[in-house]
Amino acid sequence: MTHLDYLTALALSFTALAAASAHAQEPRETASITDADALYCEERKLGYWFYCVKPVPAEEPQTPEAEPVAASQELDAITSELRELKARAILYPTEANVAAYIRFQRAQLDRASLFSDVWQRAIWQDPELDYTLERPVGAVAKKQWQDARSAERDSVMARLSERYGLFYFFSATCGPCEVMSPIVKGVADRWRITVRAISTDGGPSRHFPDYKVETNQRAKARS
Repeated sequence: MTHLDYLTALALSFTALAAASAHAQEPRETASITDADALYCEERKLGYWFYCVKPVPAEEPQTPEAEPVAASQELDAITSELRELKARAILYPTEANVAAYIRFQRAQLDRASLFSDVWQRAIWQDPELDYTLERPVGAVAKKQWQDARSAERDSVMARLSERYGLFYFFSATCGPCEVMSPIVKGVADRWRITVRAISTDGGPSRHFPDYKVETNQRAKARS
């Protein structure tokens, strides 16, 4: 080999090496490398000739969400559990069974106490929910409410008696009339309501001695 041939071979070797280097760098230059990929490559120390792309983690299968349990079913379950623990403590009164029943019962008492507190708080915030403002339950307040209601009723009935009267049809042989007659008499006397007692069978009434015998008054009253 001459000196010229040697130089030619050496030049061809460098050309091939440069082409191989450029071909190896092409994926690195064209690939989209993020900071996370570079950090991944640096941590693993893969070197220059490897693709530094962090693999995408596989998505975990999502479990279907459980349907919410209805509140009524949950309450029924609590009641059933309380009855079971109570029955077990009575039939098998071991220390563990009795303690389990006491703990569960105390938890439900705490739940009921919380419900009562929230109930009262809701009434304080919204007075329209407080029924005791319409009908008191205290002894003094209830007596005052009843007196006011009676006075209002008496006032209304007194005004009605000025314009209206009452036709009372009875029968001397009617058992229910014997019960109803003194009631009608008492109401009429209390509010001074005029009563026209009419006997449908012609018989008398000891509560309404000035009765009248029916002569088609009932048909006129209905019309």
